[in-house]
Amino acid sequence: MWFFARDPVRDFPFELSPELPKGGPPGPWVLHRGRKKATGSPVSIFVYDVKPGVEEQTQVAKAAFKRLKTLRHPNILAYIDGLETDKCLHIVTEAVTPLGAYLKARAEAGDLKELELSWGLHQIVKALSFLVNDCSLIHNNVCMAAVFVDRAGEWKLGGLDYMYSAQGNGGGPPRKGIPELEQYDPPELADASGRAVREKWSADMWRLGCLIWEVFNGPLPRAAALRNPGKIPKSLVPHYCELVGANPKVRPNPARFLQNCRAPDGFMNNRFVEINLFLEEIQIKEPAEKQKFFQELSKSLDSFPEDFCRHKVLPQLLTAFEFGNAGAVVLTPLFKVGKFLGAEEYQQKIIPVVVKMFSSTDRAMRIRLLQQMEQFIQYLDEPTVNTQIFPHVVHGFLDTNPAIREQTVKSMLLLAPKLNETNLNVELMKHFARLQAKDEQGPIRCNTTVCLGKIGSYLSASTRHRVLASAFSRATKDPFAPSRVAGVLGFAATHNLYSMNDCAHKILPVLCSLTVDPERSVRDQAFKAIRSFLSKLESVSEDPTQLAEAEKDVHAASSPGMGGAAASWAGWAVTGVSSLTSKLIRAHPTAAPAETNVPQRPVSEGLPAPAPTPVAATPTTSGHWETQEESKDAEEDSTAADRWDDEDWGSLEQEAESVLAQQDNWSTGGQASWAGQTSNPGHKSQESDWSSWEAEDAWEQGWQEPSPPEPPPEGTRLASEYNWGGPEPSDKGDPFAALSVHREAGAQPRRDSWGDDNWEGLEAESRQAKAELARKKREERRREMEAKRAEKKTAKGPMKLGTRKLD
Repeated sequence: MWFFARDPVRDFPFELSPELPKGGPPGPWVLHRGRKKATGSPVSIFVYDVKPGVEEQTQVAKAAFKRLKTLRHPNILAYIDGLETDKCLHIVTEAVTPLGAYLKARAEAGDLKELELSWGLHQIVKALSFLVNDCSLIHNNVCMAAVFVDRAGEWKLGGLDYMYSAQGNGGGPPRKGIPELEQYDPPELADASGRAVREKWSADMWRLGCLIWEVFNGPLPRAAALRNPGKIPKSLVPHYCELVGANPKVRPNPARFLQNCRAPDGFMNNRFVEINLFLEEIQIKEPAEKQKFFQELSKSLDSFPEDFCRHKVLPQLLTAFEFGNAGAVVLTPLFKVGKFLGAEEYQQKIIPVVVKMFSSTDRAMRIRLLQQMEQFIQYLDEPTVNTQIFPHVVHGFLDTNPAIREQTVKSMLLLAPKLNETNLNVELMKHFARLQAKDEQGPIRCNTTVCLGKIGSYLSASTRHRVLASAFSRATKDPFAPSRVAGVLGFAATHNLYSMNDCAHKILPVLCSLTVDPERSVRDQAFKAIRSFLSKLESVSEDPTQLAEAEKDVHAASSPGMGGAAASWAGWAVTGVSSLTSKLIRAHPTAAPAETNVPQRPVSEGLPAPAPTPVAATPTTSGHWETQEESKDAEEDSTAADRWDDEDWGSLEQEAESVLAQQDNWSTGGQASWAGQTSNPGHKSQESDWSSWEAEDAWEQGWQEPSPPEPPPEGTRLASEYNWGGPEPSDKGDPFAALSVHREAGAQPRRDSWGDDNWEGLEAESRQAKAELARKKREERRREMEAKRAEKKTAKGPMKLGTRKLD
């Protein structure tokens, strides 16, 4: 029976790369790039081939194998695996690059910074301090060839071939026999008498001085060159001179050298070193210290090396979020570091964290995510947006904090291109209708209109037909002047999405009513928009063949190219009104909405418009507000029974109530703000106005076209049937009947319900009209009773008992 020996090198779980890295270390070892066969992760493999006749060198290599395997320190080359056979030695470590090759590449790219060098030298000195002070070991080979750099830019001390014990247990230092390494030996080693008094660290500190000289000046040609510091920074020169002094007794201990360099104005006393030291001890820091650290971290990241941010800062940020409850403070540095990542790496590391953050109930985290969405939206795919992001984002529409509602609206500009049919045309439009009709903050209603104008091109053709004209018409009747301007700009931004018939019958009548608006800015924009639509209608009138070209986008599918046009028309509102919203929220977090001075609509028949009346806000308890809400809802339901129910708005209100019930102490402040805002008389009048618009608006049934008004019930008396202060008419007929019949016979009824609205009849005027009508009825009744009494007095026959009492 034959037994076959297996090749251990072939079964080794790591494989070598055929090409050798440039600038390999001098000595018995050859550095190879490699990878792990199972995962493909990169590693570095040091290979030593055993040859006959070099037993001394083989023993040195085996000693280095043993030392590296047993020594564990963050600043010493990390051992992963190894292989020892009769023919070769393999040492697998983390993926590293020789320091000489690393510095050369960084210098050629122009990215080498003094901050990076200060931290690298700090790490090497710290490793020497560990060996000398904690392990009583002399490295005996500190030089450029013994230092390696990992992918994060961390310097690692290697080259443990000639290490020996400082206590003399293993004999004297081994002989190197390599001239490139012996030139770093201190001058006292050449003294055969051994009379020089030195410390155990003296030789390694001399070699550290040689390393510092090479880092700043390049390869050391000879020992005499150490007398000239060259390009060594001035803050480091005094400490460098201590290292290369002729007297070995005065060379400092590595720990004291670090202390000297970390003194005020020292070479290693900088922000980069401080951040690295904090990251090394972050697991034992207090939560308050971590919060402060992450808040200040983003300010310094721009000046740090890219590799350091990607491979050292980023893992710490991810760990702090996953296990440290760092919260929203990690978002700003996380997204700043994310700019250094490729698309695939961003998907693997950042996106899972972002998706998890959106499900958080922390308001600070939610608003920061919304504010910085443009930094990561390009890496989100559509399924992720629709199933994991959008369902959490829409809760912001129902939040009691105005800042979150505003940021949620603005975030739709980025999310809309990635939303599916249902989320975009149904869910989002439902929330937009609610915000534009019922939100107490004027700037938020304005931004809702702006956002709708910008995403209008992404809507389906049927949704555009139902929504856009009605929504912008509603905005032109908003008491908040910038909202009316946004409505006009919305019409202009989406001009190519309307048919010529809609332009003539729906849009122009609405715009013409704004030409007498109290605000100059509204009138100016209205005139511009009117001229634009009239020019479009005139061109089609002169050349009817242009009709198809002018209406090509009306029934077309969603066209993302429209986004630029919308931005040019209405881009001002998101920034300008956003700042206004922020000021309102900061200055008056519980004050009345911005539209405290509600501009009155111009009075018809040429009468001058009344001056706007300032409305004072009166605080109201939440209980009183609930009573007002119930009474108002009952009144609205009695006048418009099918107004919002057709679109199942009740489920949305239940959702809002459930969200409000789950809020923390923010909710208390938010509801107090709500109560204070809606309790003022001006706002109540505004709500009544919106209620009347809701009853007649095309948004009332999912933005569908309203049906023609039903005729009044039989027996209803028209306003013209009453005597309005003149002499008693003999005929009780309607004097406007002929005009009404003529209008119905000669003109086609308007399809847009907005055209039939009497915008002079606000709720206050409506109450006055009712009071006046009641007074007229009483006067008429009194005159009728007087006439009857006069007839009875002149009647013949005996007077009936009790007649005098009636007088």
